[in-house]
Amino acid sequence: MKIAFLVCNDVISPRLMKLLDEAHIDFYTRWEHAKGRGHGTDPHLDTRSFPGTNAVYMIAFEEEAKLDLLIQEITEANKEIPRPDDHIRLFQVPLERIV
Repeated sequence: MKIAFLVCNDVISPRLMKLLDEAHIDFYTRWEHAKGRGHGTDPHLDTRSFPGTNAVYMIAFEEEAKLDLLIQEITEANKEIPRPDDHIRLFQVPLERIV
C-alpha cells in the first residue's frame, strides 16, 4: 500500500480533480488554502508579495495500479502546464496500515 500527497496551486485544482475523475479515484482528503514554497518554486503565501495558495490532496492507495495510472496522468498534464512553478507535485510514501 502507498499514500500519495499531491500539491498544486489552487488555480490548478480543477484540472487535478479532472485527472482524479479520469483515473476513477473518488477517495481523497483535501486541504485548501495551504501555504508554502517548494524547491525552486515561487512561494504561495496568500500575501500581497506572494499571492495565491495551494491545495493538498492525501490519497491512500490499496491498489498500486491506480497510483501508477495517476502518476502517468500527472506527468502528461505537467507537460501542458507552461510554468514549472504551476506543475502538480506528487509525493509518494509507504503506507503500513489503514484502520
